Amino acid sequence: MKLVFAGTPEFAQVALRALHEAGFEIPLVLTQPDRPAGRGMQLQASPVKQYALAQGMEVIQPLSLRMDAKDPQRAEEARAAHARLQALDYDAMVVAAYGLILPRSTLDIRPCINIHGSLLPRWRGAAPIHRAIEAGDRETGVTIMGMEEGLDTGPMMLIERIAIEDGDTTGSLHDKLAALGGRMIVEAMRKLAEGQLEAVPQPEEGVTYAAKIAKEEAKLDVALPAELLWRRIRAFNPFPGAYGLVDGVAVKIWQAEPVAGKGEPGQVLAADAQGIVVACGEGALRLNELQKPGGKRLAATEFLKGFPLAGKRFS
Repeated sequence: MKLVFAGTPEFAQVALRALHEAGFEIPLVLTQPDRPAGRGMQLQASPVKQYALAQGMEVIQPLSLRMDAKDPQRAEEARAAHARLQALDYDAMVVAAYGLILPRSTLDIRPCINIHGSLLPRWRGAAPIHRAIEAGDRETGVTIMGMEEGLDTGPMMLIERIAIEDGDTTGSLHDKLAALGGRMIVEAMRKLAEGQLEAVPQPEEGVTYAAKIAKEEAKLDVALPAELLWRRIRAFNPFPGAYGLVDGVAVKIWQAEPVAGKGEPGQVLAADAQGIVVACGEGALRLNELQKPGGKRLAATEFLKGFPLAGKRFS
């Protein structure tokens, strides 16, 4: 089989590598344009582009795939990409966290099959891993699905479940789901080659939407229950990084756990070798790993040496 691959971040690179190492021919890769990154804000290629170029694959990076885009440059790049896809001999397009909407004109060229990091129809949309942790879900998984114009509404082809552990963050769960997605898409493409890949419609009940994470969400409201704040700290690790304000300073909180405790929300109940305990609207949080602006991520005991919190409050 010949596959076109469309994806951008590390989650997608894992799938691309799995397909390539499984022996599938990938004559063309689509990925997002290079973006400024790092302290120097130098243009940086996506993980998918880096892997594809290292393997000698052709890479194109259109700003859009919508040929009717109002911006002339986007429309021109979309037309060029569309012409390249129409001229290419391939069997299917695999899509994983691409970041661009595939219009009907693209979906109609060849079958488009997506790797989605949730148990559809739960958590359709941009941030399924974050939202599953934030909501307190006890399991998640990967769905291999056919693509339609609707947002993650297509038929399901394969689905596998994994548990969400108490210690999971978006970072750790991302890695588990990326590996699972890589294995599953290889299985799906082999089934497709054999004419054995079946699709079933998504159930109409249980639909939820995983809205894109906004940086503003990372600011923790200590008037909320400790259990919810604990889930948000895990959900926003590594991005955008949950934080609270102490004397106007944004202190990022990377690891915490709910504990018994009572006091005015934001009050530091303890700050010692056992951790930093902060009262919440219900219960308390023990903060175990923190970071001040410009500093390193530190265990609570090390953090306190340079940032005393006794008698302080998180606002």
